[in-house]
Amino acid sequence: MTRRWSDGRGRLLVHGPGGDVPVPVPLELATSWRARTKGLLGRDTVDGALLLSPASSVHTFRMRFPIDVAHLDRHLRVLAVRTMRPGRLGLPRLRARHVLEASAGVMAEWGVRPGVRLSIEQDPAE
Repeated sequence: MTRRWSDGRGRLLVHGPGGDVPVPVPLELATSWRARTKGLLGRDTVDGALLLSPASSVHTFRMRFPIDVAHLDRHLRVLAVRTMRPGRLGLPRLRARHVLEASAGVMAEWGVRPGVRLSIEQDPAE
């Protein structure tokens, strides 16, 4: 199911194998062109994760810190995860519809890896 989100905040839920209790992660949603273009530029850190949607690739030019990048398909299943240092260009990933960004190393702690299903709960508009 494809869903349209709007810029804002919410929670990312990382679903473990066998129906374990999902891991909740604070989430920012960047769905407008302006929000996707800005992304994490100008920041020193990110609290939780940032979802860029729609997106199939990212770059880390002018970024201040390394990030984990997860490419997600249209069903929010993780296709690939990699760590990118500042000043890198990530190539578009086939079948990717969304990109999740977070501080380097945290996605492994959350259990985000290829094949894992994620879900999103967006906070109501204020």
